[in-house]
Amino acid sequence: MITAGQTYSYEFNFSQADVIAFANATGDKNPVHIDADYAAKTQFKRPIMHGMLSASLFSKVFGTLFPGEGTIYLKQSLNFLKPMYVDTDYIAEFIVKDVIKDKNRATIETIIKQKGTPSFVCTSGEAVVMNVNEIK
Repeated sequence: MITAGQTYSYEFNFSQADVIAFANATGDKNPVHIDADYAAKTQFKRPIMHGMLSASLFSKVFGTLFPGEGTIYLKQSLNFLKPMYVDTDYIAEFIVKDVIKDKNRATIETIIKQKGTPSFVCTSGEAVVMNVNEIK
């Protein structure tokens, strides 16, 4: 059962191999993501992850963990606030804002923070999801 006010969190990190696989899958081979020498000359000083790679974690959680199987993404807003780096621990937080039972839909706030620094919000947004089974 999913209810307004309910929360869920998921810890994760990505490796540089994950970033390269994402770059190959999407074709986004911007050197700021995959070339350490190039990235060293930028304001980031080292390669940063693709924002969409980090946000793809939301899809994993929605479809397999919370609410889980049968969940379909309908909408997602995203704000990329701070760079994210490989081999760094992050926490994705999910806060159910609203549930529309007759449509099996929920609006969920989505946040990624660097683990150990609760005020270090890297990504924020809001998702609307539907469950083909039922959001109870």
